[in-house]
Amino acid sequence: MAHPAPSPIYCLRGAGAPLNTLHFCCRGTDTPLLFSGSAKGMIHMWNLNSRRPEKSFEAHGGSSILWVRTLQSKDALISQGRDMQVCMWDLRGGCGELVDSVFTGSFGFCQCSLIETDQTKSLLAFATQQSEEPDSGPGPLLLAGYEDGSLLLWDVTQRSKLSQVKAHPEPVMCLTFDPQRLRGISGSAEKKLSSWILDSQNNIQLQECVKLVNPGVSQLCIRADGKLLASAGWDHRVRIFGWKKLRPLAVLQYHSDMVLSVAFSDHLDPRQRLLAAGSKDQRISLWSIYNEGAATG
Repeated sequence: MAHPAPSPIYCLRGAGAPLNTLHFCCRGTDTPLLFSGSAKGMIHMWNLNSRRPEKSFEAHGGSSILWVRTLQSKDALISQGRDMQVCMWDLRGGCGELVDSVFTGSFGFCQCSLIETDQTKSLLAFATQQSEEPDSGPGPLLLAGYEDGSLLLWDVTQRSKLSQVKAHPEPVMCLTFDPQRLRGISGSAEKKLSSWILDSQNNIQLQECVKLVNPGVSQLCIRADGKLLASAGWDHRVRIFGWKKLRPLAVLQYHSDMVLSVAFSDHLDPRQRLLAAGSKDQRISLWSIYNEGAATG
């Protein structure tokens, strides 16, 4: 049985549009930050101490923003928009200054994925009209979800497909992966989540499904310690599961419209860590669930 749901500790208002993406930048700084990207092309940098925007600027010509991530520090930000551009911003000035951009040629909703291989090099994956992967030298494998409900594992270096499985009858809306356990989970418009693993031969093996009360999941996020999974539901709710056994722990009810994004904070002190949820109702809710006794379930 799910535990009684907590209430949000506070909410951030003023984005002026649905919140498609959230990203925390709290580690190694006295000012914890939360970045958000909206459906009207606005990027906000929220100061979590004052609970107000520290910076905000229009990006991607006002097109909907799908994804944001900081790069190495809070002063460099990468964003992806529905204008088919991935942009890099310098945030050291009063507002974001465009440094560079890449044309993707993709008008869909597939979000980018970023991995920092070391302190000087990062790899960025994004959907494109081209079928090949970039020649990036030795690098990680890439998991991708497709509109036909399939999951594919790619070898980026060899530009080859390693494994493919049909995980959903509907388009894959979101997925997340735990590299420590070689285990992932994906969601679509249906009333279930599909979990899967990578075996020793890099084959995707479907595991148990998690049944949902209502259909539709916008995003999935695993907490960094590997104990919790959060889902952003089309039914206006955030659901918390124990990642180990996929046991439902809590249903977070606050928003009046679809929840579009969820993110766990990266505070060094576990007592300060938060869960953020962004909604079509233009609000961001912040939750503290780190003292829940069932957090290891």
